[in-house]
Amino acid sequence: FFLGGTDTVEFPIKFTPKYPGCYHCQIVLKSSCDIRVYEIECVVNADQADAQLEFLTPAYQAVTQEIPISNKSSEDWRFEVLLEGQCFYGPPVMNVPVGKTVPYPLTFKPVAEK
Repeated sequence: FFLGGTDTVEFPIKFTPKYPGCYHCQIVLKSSCDIRVYEIECVVNADQADAQLEFLTPAYQAVTQEIPISNKSSEDWRFEVLLEGQCFYGPPVMNVPVGKTVPYPLTFKPVAEK
């Protein structure tokens, strides 16, 4: 259809999720001569995106912190992990199934005393 010199129409949608996750929606618009179906996917992240870790360990001794990663979405997650900084180690790949919490083992192995 055609509206006043433009071929677009604004269609505001208000979305108020209660929990983090992946939300799917289907919008069906019907008229006497046309049917349109729009698929919408909204991904909602938790409010607490920032975190800080402090490692205290005797000189030359490694310490590992288990970081819980919770998947409250409707799809399994697969992460490729890139660690930046000296002396930090962890698995390069992590899988978190739907509805599960999997700990990521982040290890700090100091090579010198600061």
